[in-house]
Order: sequence, then structure tokens, then C-alpha cells
Amino acid sequence: MKQPATLAAPPAVRLGLQVAVAAQSPVRQADLAARIALAGHTLAGISEADVVLADGAAPTVLNLPVLRLAVGDDDDGSVLPPSLTAAQLDAGLRAVAAGLRVSLPEAAAPGFAEAAPSRPLLTPRELEILRALGEGMTNKAVARLLGISAHTVKFHLEAVFAKLGVASRAEAVAKGLRRGLLML
Repeated sequence: MKQPATLAAPPAVRLGLQVAVAAQSPVRQADLAARIALAGHTLAGISEADVVLADGAAPTVLNLPVLRLAVGDDDDGSVLPPSLTAAQLDAGLRAVAAGLRVSLPEAAAPGFAEAAPSRPLLTPRELEILRALGEGMTNKAVARLLGISAHTVKFHLEAVFAKLGVASRAEAVAKGLRRGLLML
């Protein structure tokens, strides 16, 4: 009798980046690690990192892009203010990891912290689901990837649609791209 064919497991999709932290104090290092997790990324050592998030002065790291959180832009590296939301941090890390330089124009810098919402627009789980939508995944595939039920994915999708003010998956991805919530 012939054995039934088995389905191969889908390839692992890594939605977040591996981020190393460079900070002067252990307290600030812990704060940045928590913010990295909120932005949907994983804390990593220098040898596994895709990008370095530095507090203040830029560390010398060979062959790794660095995003500095500091007030002012006194060098030609990527610098953003420390008061970033999780979505803004996510966008900055992804841009720097892709080889882009990020900074705020001087005119925009003072109002940047004031314009930041008091809480992120989407929860970390909703961001994961939105990013999976951007990869073209079905609800079942997202459920398998995240280890949750398809019903839970649908529940989160409804919340994403409501928060973004959209009615379809395509609109959600398009709005997520425009707002910097995901990068394709």
C-alpha cells in the first residue's frame, strides 16, 4: 500500500529584525530592549544582528548599520529623536537595515515628539498580522505562523481594519505602507 504524501512545513517567515543595543547604562539598555520588542523585533548580540540601535554616540561596528537615538544631527549617520513610537522605531530600524539613511528635517524635529500619539496605533500582535498580510499570507497561514487560531487572526484583522479605517486586506496593506507600519 502506498504511503500518503505528507505536506512539508511552510518555510519560516521572519517578520522582525535582529537588533543589537548599544547604551551606556543597563537601565537605558533594558528600556531600548523593551522598545525593540514593542516594535516587533528581537534583541540580538552583535554577531547575529541585522542592525544596531544606539543611545547617543554611535558605536564603531564593522559592517552593521546603526540607528542612533539622539537629539540633533551632528554627523552623517542615521539619527532620530529618542521619543519615537514603536511604529516609528520599526520604520527607522527597517530603513537603516535596508541601507537607507534616516533623519528628520530640522523644521520637523521640534514638533515630532509632540505629534507622536500617546500609544501605538496597532498592538504588536496586530502589527505582526498586518506584516503577514503584506507578505500575502492567508488567515490559515498567519494562524500557523503565529501559533493562534484562524478565528483569532480574523478577530485581529477586524481590529486592524477598524483602526486603519479600511475595508479590505489590500487597503490595510496600502495604508500600512503609507503610514510606515510595514515595509515590503
